[in-house]
Amino acid sequence: MSDSRRVPLVLIGAFLALYLIWGSTYLMIRIGVASWPPMMMAGVRFLIAGLLMYGFLRWRGVPTPTREQWKASTLIGFLLLACGNGGVTLAEHADVSSGVAALAVATVPLFTLLFSLLLGNRTTRLEWAGIALGMTGIGLLNLGSNLQASPLGAALLIFAAASWAFGSVWSRRLSLPDGPMASAAQMLVAGAMLLLGSQISGERLEQMPSAAGWAALAYLVVFGSIVAFSAYLYLLKHVRPAAATSYAYVNPVVAVVLGMLFAGERIGAEETLAMLVIISAVILIGLPQWRRPVVRESAA
Repeated sequence: MSDSRRVPLVLIGAFLALYLIWGSTYLMIRIGVASWPPMMMAGVRFLIAGLLMYGFLRWRGVPTPTREQWKASTLIGFLLLACGNGGVTLAEHADVSSGVAALAVATVPLFTLLFSLLLGNRTTRLEWAGIALGMTGIGLLNLGSNLQASPLGAALLIFAAASWAFGSVWSRRLSLPDGPMASAAQMLVAGAMLLLGSQISGERLEQMPSAAGWAALAYLVVFGSIVAFSAYLYLLKHVRPAAATSYAYVNPVVAVVLGMLFAGERIGAEETLAMLVIISAVILIGLPQWRRPVVRESAA
């Protein structure tokens, strides 16, 4: 089969990984933090995933990252994983439901556009309308009982979404390792940072995690980290940022449905309205970028 026919299948697989797997990771994090201290779980998750990927890639003959690539991986790993995913894990430990956490993270495309503006990109009226609508959705989300009961969780989720968005935009300007090695390097440094944070904050494992806690960790390592995160970095390199962050349309719905089916979670009227408003805002922001022609970089 020719490359021209293989590439679309890779893209489809990458998008499905983001839409379905990342939508399910919110429930798995919720299950996991019932047995694990939050930063410890996130650190163990990324350190194991990073070691497995790094060892496999070196065994396959992939060169080690250069010093500049390690520096870039440290910066992006800190923003995407230590702050982004670590913030979500801490928020769910603070009793924010998995569905509401996914809904808050759906604001990533909104923050992505704002940071792109700061870096000099032009914005259409439709995108400005999306920003205004998205801010309204964030306000509605914070009116819901879930986040009002956990102000710390609300702050952590907004911080996590902004960190993830900034890291996604900045990653396109840095010299990162090629292919999956970028994922491995970022997970290694982020895992070490999170475990250091766990140690400094005084987290302790009071008792051995339950079987469900171990299963959640294994799922997050293999599917949430190795498979889905690699797919995300692949898409950041090959499609527009708006397309790469389009998982924000689907993840909240997947997370809400799974939370209701398996964790007995419920969302209120304000949060349901916020979900509709935020997803509408993300679509408004994404439409102009989907319609722009892709500018191919020359292979210098």
